[in-house]
Amino acid sequence: MPTRTLNSPEDVRFLVDSFYEKVQADPLIGPVFTDVAQVDWSKHLPKMYAFWENLILGNNTYHGHPFRPHLIINQQHTLTMDHFERWLSLFSATLTENFTGETAEQVRQRATQIALVWNNKLEYLNNDSYMG
Repeated sequence: MPTRTLNSPEDVRFLVDSFYEKVQADPLIGPVFTDVAQVDWSKHLPKMYAFWENLILGNNTYHGHPFRPHLIINQQHTLTMDHFERWLSLFSATLTENFTGETAEQVRQRATQIALVWNNKLEYLNNDSYMG
């Protein structure tokens, strides 16, 4: 049973590293990161540490616009609910495998909200009917 409680920067980094290992190996979303977005992991991971530390620990380490890169990627490769569901599935599995406690459950709920909202935003933008 997992013993980490997700209450330190080290825990957050472990979460992010473990999650992105799964992402890179995933046949559905891995290529979006590696081939479409051509992610430079040495730059991306510190941004993700800061993003999740900000959400989980409230330490104001992240300053940026997290949705914007997804919008740019979507212009090159349409992101669908399948992509967001896989992202969420991998994220949730990483939490379950490694963490316990209320914070982990709150993070799971927050990740679910992010996936749904971002999918809905992109779905709206991908629907040409809004152009009138």
